[in-house]
Amino acid sequence: MPLTFDMPYEELLDYQGVNPRPEDFDAYWDDAMAEMQAVDPQIERTPAAFQTDFASCEHLYFTGVGGARIHAKLLTPKKTDGPGPALLMFHGYSGNAGDWVDKLGYVAQGFTVAALDCRGQGGLSEDVGGVKGWTLRGHIVRGLDDDPQKLLYRQIFLDTAQLARIVMDMPQVDATRVGATGASQGGGLTLACAALEPRIARIAAIFPFLSDYRRVWEIDLDVDAYAELRDWFRRFDPMHQRQNEIFTRLGYIDVQHLASRIQATTLFFTGLLDTICPPSTQFAVYNKITAPKSMMLYPDYGHEDFPERNDQIFQFMSALRP
Repeated sequence: MPLTFDMPYEELLDYQGVNPRPEDFDAYWDDAMAEMQAVDPQIERTPAAFQTDFASCEHLYFTGVGGARIHAKLLTPKKTDGPGPALLMFHGYSGNAGDWVDKLGYVAQGFTVAALDCRGQGGLSEDVGGVKGWTLRGHIVRGLDDDPQKLLYRQIFLDTAQLARIVMDMPQVDATRVGATGASQGGGLTLACAALEPRIARIAAIFPFLSDYRRVWEIDLDVDAYAELRDWFRRFDPMHQRQNEIFTRLGYIDVQHLASRIQATTLFFTGLLDTICPPSTQFAVYNKITAPKSMMLYPDYGHEDFPERNDQIFQFMSALRP
């Protein structure tokens, strides 16, 4: 295995991350889940303009924490033989739930599919705001200067878990046969979702974002998707006098610290030339997962499509079928 720009492969296999974990991390997420469970979701389903002979396509709306209305695309098989599997899909940073058509292969195999629009990004979900401090760029730093409960990714992580529970409660879904997948931000949300809703059975996480923020800064890759970290320090703490405080606060929304909660069988995809989500930040998560897991490693690829990735995920999720 060749050396990576990040650290030698042999060191990646044991790397445990450097971003601090807040002392009250578990209590923070226990309180967050209690808040989510107290919300009346006020579920609304309306038919979409896009329809097929074998799949019902709907817009699903629900109320998340803080009162935001959250949107997901929902596709269900028109013919079923009883409760079947489901798949949750999460999109990349700033994107949206994507086209209907790219989900139909799963519906044809009997899956219910729900694809989330993240708050305040490229889809139809709301970001109700209401935080102190900078909101010009980036969701990582949204709420960073406010109470830690106001961190935007706390709310987005909870949205993934709430969507999972809504789907699991649907009569056509077997709650023991639910999977989740996504790339980049979607990979990070897949991990967060499985950690907060441990009934999820299978996950496929592709080069996950939202991990080991301090490591990203230390190797000077707080650019591109992580550029808001550098922007924040340049504007509000140019001599890094609050560095430990800030990275510890970011630890609440660092998926590596949630990884030990995951019980799902896990399939990981990592490119060793990834300068957007560096390999070390991905291994920091992977090495903390204690559930059954395997990694598809691409030494010559970065943050890009991997050959046969979607085929491998489709076959991996097919194990959820009866």
